[in-house]
Order: sequence, then C-alpha cells, then structure tokens
Amino acid sequence: MLKYILKKIVLIIGLSFVSFLAFAQKVAEPKNMPYEWSKPYQPFQIAGNLYYVGSYDLACYLIVTPQGNILINTGLAASSRMIKANIEALGFKLADTKILLTTQAHFDHLGAMAAIKKLTGAKMMVDEKDSDIMADGGSSDYALGGKGSTYKAVKADRLLHNGDTIKLGNMQLVMLHHPGHTKGSSSFLFDVEDEQKHYKILIANMPTIVTGKSFSDIPAYPDITKDYAYTLDAMKKLSFDIWLSSHASQFGLHTKHKPGDGYNPAAFMDRNGYDAAISDLQNQFSERIKSK
Repeated sequence: MLKYILKKIVLIIGLSFVSFLAFAQKVAEPKNMPYEWSKPYQPFQIAGNLYYVGSYDLACYLIVTPQGNILINTGLAASSRMIKANIEALGFKLADTKILLTTQAHFDHLGAMAAIKKLTGAKMMVDEKDSDIMADGGSSDYALGGKGSTYKAVKADRLLHNGDTIKLGNMQLVMLHHPGHTKGSSSFLFDVEDEQKHYKILIANMPTIVTGKSFSDIPAYPDITKDYAYTLDAMKKLSFDIWLSSHASQFGLHTKHKPGDGYNPAAFMDRNGYDAAISDLQNQFSERIKSK
C-alpha cells in the first residue's frame, strides 16, 4: 500500500512538473518575416458591411452587424494595436467584436488572436481540424511545428465543420473545410449588399504548399495528398461575385485598390484571377505528387 501511494505521489509530481513547463513555455514567433506582413495599410470598405482591417499583406476582415462584429484573422502578434486602430479609423469599436474566425492556424493569421479575444471577450470559432493546433500555439503543426509555440494558444469556443453556419445579426457565413495548407484550413462564403447591389463574397484560404517535404514523408499528416486534391477540386466549383484571401498578395489587392481610392466593390469581381490562381496551385500540387 505504501509503495502504491509513493508511486502515485511521484506520478502527480511528474505531471505537475510537465504542466508547469507547458505553462511556462515561451512563445517564439519566427524571425526575419517579410516586411509586408507587418507594414501598416489604410483600412477601407470592400463591399457593403465588409471591411479590410489588416496589414499590407496579412489580410484581416471586419464584418459589421447591428448586433456586433465579426473579425476574421489577426496577423502577427504585434498587430493587435494596428487592427484596433484600423477598426477605429473606420468608425467602429474593437470592443464590439463578438465572433473571431480564422482561415488557418498559423502564426501569421493567429498571432494577435489571444490578445484580441482577451480584450473583447469574443467567441473563437475554428475548424475542428485546426482546434488542437490552435490550442497549443502551433507547436503541433505538421509543417511549421516542432519547435514550440509560435503564437499564444487560443481555446476554441465552438468547433466548426464543413458547411456549418456562423450567425450574427443579419449575417450568415458558411464555413468551407479546405484542408491541406493546414489540416483545418477554412474559407468563408456569405452575402453582403449596398444600396445598388447584392454581392456573394468568398474569403478563400488558398491551398498553397507550405512544406518542402515529400507528402509521403509526413507521418503527422497521412491524408495530406487526399486533402489537397479534395480542396482544389472543391474550390474550382465555387460560385461568388467577389473573392479575397488570407494574404493580400494572393488576390492582387494592391493592383485593385490604392490607399485613398473610393468605394469600388467591382474592383474585386475577378473570376478570371481566381481561376488562374487555382490553376497555378493545381499545377504545383500535380508537380509535387509526381516528384514523390
């Protein structure tokens, strides 16, 4: 009996020590990132109640409703002040944020999420397949993980699945499960309108290949080939009026909009650009699986 008690005490101490180490683990955001990722950018109205509030390249989106707002992505860890300033410059309040979403569980889109969640008390909703990675700050990500947390961990308040609807006020967003880049990469489809027109918006997480390894050499993600193939096929079939993405460079923001430009949703109605981008990613994927 005494031997059993001693073993139990040792086990408890060991587990407590592991928990302490996990709690004490520091976040190490990668260094030498592109300057465009932290470069400020003037916020603007994209279409209807949809606004751009991100940096020069890390796209963050604000959807405004009478019952509060939805924020999609937050950029790097130091971006919280910039996002707050951008939202305020548009005449809104960060404190009115009720729902937080992300297109992928990487540090360049979730870096400031924990801070903004704490400031606003907003509910964090994420694709179920990215929830564990988000909860450990990216340390278990199949491509960028393995060296500790790259952003502050965030616990999900709601797990999302393909086709789930996120509702707030007069808005309904449909989450689309588009895995590959991360296991739970997500796109969002929703409608907005202004006084002249109704627009179907796609915020797409483009399935870029983030790992240099052969897909067959990634035991942490055995379904990666199948997931990329599924996502590319699904994205080719989507219907929309305006498309945007996780990075401004992916949808050509800086050729379609300049700081100070007037309201012009038509600038983002670019089906040909979307199809060309998906075709290029399909070719990259095809080359990768050929070379395995």
